[in-house]
Amino acid sequence: MKLIIQIPCYNEEKNLPATLNDLPKSISGIDKIEILVIDDGSTDNTAKVAKEFGVHHLIQFPKNKGLANAFMAGLEASLKAGADIIVNTDGDNQYKGKYIEKLIKPILEGKAEIVIGERPIYKIKHFSFLKKIFQRLGSWVVKKISQTNIPDAPSGFRAFSRDAAMRINVLGEYTYTLETIIQAGRNNMVITYIPIEVNENARKSRLMKSIWHYIFKSTGGILRTYLLYRPLKIFTTIGLTIFGLGLLIGLRFLYILLIIGDGKGHIQSLILAAVLLIIGFNILILGLVTDLIASNRKFLENIIYKIRKIEYSKRDSNTNNKNL
Repeated sequence: MKLIIQIPCYNEEKNLPATLNDLPKSISGIDKIEILVIDDGSTDNTAKVAKEFGVHHLIQFPKNKGLANAFMAGLEASLKAGADIIVNTDGDNQYKGKYIEKLIKPILEGKAEIVIGERPIYKIKHFSFLKKIFQRLGSWVVKKISQTNIPDAPSGFRAFSRDAAMRINVLGEYTYTLETIIQAGRNNMVITYIPIEVNENARKSRLMKSIWHYIFKSTGGILRTYLLYRPLKIFTTIGLTIFGLGLLIGLRFLYILLIIGDGKGHIQSLILAAVLLIIGFNILILGLVTDLIASNRKFLENIIYKIRKIEYSKRDSNTNNKNL
């Protein structure tokens, strides 16, 4: 059983040594632990530090591509390297390495496919009151949309089984945390969490330029991901609301025209009703089209999963043959 711990990094020259030193050297049930560092176009000596510490795998981007791209590159590389379990942690030493053993335990026991570390949000001193509130609010929204019970959706401390990692496809470039939970929940993967503690803040977040910037980016990511998986529900709700409003206004006009007998001064109501009915109907049609696109996406995800399974199983077979 091989565990690969991947660490996406951007200018973590100062913090990476502490992160690497804190990682476990052995874990019960794991035969081999390897470290993968993804240098996301750092302008400092992050890659040099990783090499000096003798990490097993190092990916270097020529320029910064964003956390989501670094995360996905790490998953792909870990799968190619034969990982049975993949743990993702941050290069700023936010997460304590001692919790990795607890993080992967539900996967080893076959009780979960994805496990996320739940931080004690309200106890973290460097989190502002507003950030704590919005972290919980965002997690609640993701719980409802994904139909999961994850209380700390933005947490980057998480473990994936090999099969779950093959099913993950992140389209956003800003972050992977929320999208992967919604994707996992909607694809019926078994996802759970464990409570963890975190280290003192080593630096300001590079992902969160401001609380409002993070909210704007995260909200857009949540809506886009939900639209990918449940477009018919959203467009049907909007379309029927607008269509129904147009229908009510139209019925009101007919009532005034036929019952009261005076429709001359209410032509604008008829025009408004017609416009709303047309818009509502078009939105309903759009919902059907996007639902077909969503079905096609699910079909493509299954194809990608099967391709990965074939590709990586061949790599594993070749590796085993070489070892023999």
